[in-house]
This record gives sequence, C-alpha cells and structure tokens, in this order.
Amino acid sequence: MAKKQQKNVAPENIESVSKTQAFIDKYTKVIVITVVAIIVLAALILSYVQFIRNPRIQKANEALAKCETYFQADNYDKALNGDGQGCIGLLKVIDEFGSTKAGNLAKLYAGQCYAQTEKWEEAKKQLESFSLQDDAIISPAALGTLGNVYANLGDNDKAVATLKKAANLADNGSLSPVFLMQAGELLESMGKADEALKLYQEVKEKYTNSMAVQQQEIDKYIERASK
Repeated sequence: MAKKQQKNVAPENIESVSKTQAFIDKYTKVIVITVVAIIVLAALILSYVQFIRNPRIQKANEALAKCETYFQADNYDKALNGDGQGCIGLLKVIDEFGSTKAGNLAKLYAGQCYAQTEKWEEAKKQLESFSLQDDAIISPAALGTLGNVYANLGDNDKAVATLKKAANLADNGSLSPVFLMQAGELLESMGKADEALKLYQEVKEKYTNSMAVQQQEIDKYIERASK
C-alpha cells in the first residue's frame, strides 16, 4: 500500500501489497467522484431551503460551494486555504462554521484533500472529526477514506476495522465490496488469509452483481486466500 507500509512487509507478501495499492488506486477516484456529486447536490438543496431561514447557514453553504469548485479541479491547496479572493478555504469554513452541516462536510472535503496529497496525519485529523450521518454514501465513503489513511500510516488493524465498518454502513453494491476487498487484501498482507477469505466470500455471496466486482476477479481473490 503506502511506501511506509511496505518496509515492514515480508517478501512473500510484497506482491499482495502491490496489488492492494493498485486496487485502491483503481477505485479511489470513483469513490471521490461519487461523494463529490452527492455532497454538491446536498449543499445546493441546503442552500435553497435555508436561504431565508438562517443567513449564517446560507453563508456557510456558499463558502463551502466555492471550495468545492477547487476540489473538483484537483486544486487541493486552494480548496484548503482559499484563493485570497472569494474563496476562504475549507480550513476557515471549518473554523468559522464547524457547527453547521456545511462545516461538517468541509471536514470531509479537507480530509480528502490531505489524503490526495498524501498528508496522512492531517487527513486523519480531519476525517476523525467528521460527524457520521445515517446515510449510505457520504459517511461510508468518509470511513473508507479514513481506513485507507490508517493503512498508509501503518495501522493495519485499525484500517481493517474501519473499512469493514464502512462496508457495513454502506450496505450497497457500489461501496461495500470495494471496502471489503481492500480490507481483505490488507489482511492477506498481515498473514491473515483465513480472515481475508471470509470477506471475499461475503463479497461473492452478496455483491457479485455489483458493477464494482467482476466474477473472475473475486474468484481469483478467493483462490489466492484459500492456498
């Protein structure tokens, strides 16, 4: 997975770890795009409904929307710190409006920004401060990102637990199989193939028809973990 992690991996597990990184790289962009689309829609709805009711909340939504523009353009520095013009930056949105829904979403965006730039400790801080909601996309994706952050920090046990929690919270064919397979590959790299096998079998039983999973791919994972 991360370079920091590979230094402590046994030679026989290097190939598995490399495959894990390739898998994460393959699906992370899809997850980020999905989350962004949902968050932007939610922000627009919040802005419309709360325009008259609460000017402060409206101001927070507008500030977040300007940061989103930079985030979607992969300009993570300006998304985080602002542009010195109309965008104040995610960190300031968090500081000024942290108690609002927009402020909470800003923590998720900030965590994603730091993760994309491999600033793992900063990403961990923001993502751990994000308040999970009862939804099937945004909160599971936040947990999934946090799980990958833990893995890049070398805390594999916490990474696996967080990815499994993300999969359970999502309980859908878009995100759950991705997180379960990531957790499984981490378990394999830790020499826990039997635990990984259970997760792969769960993916095959529950999510074979998911666009995120190919039958041949999951069968290869199961075969590998069964050896």
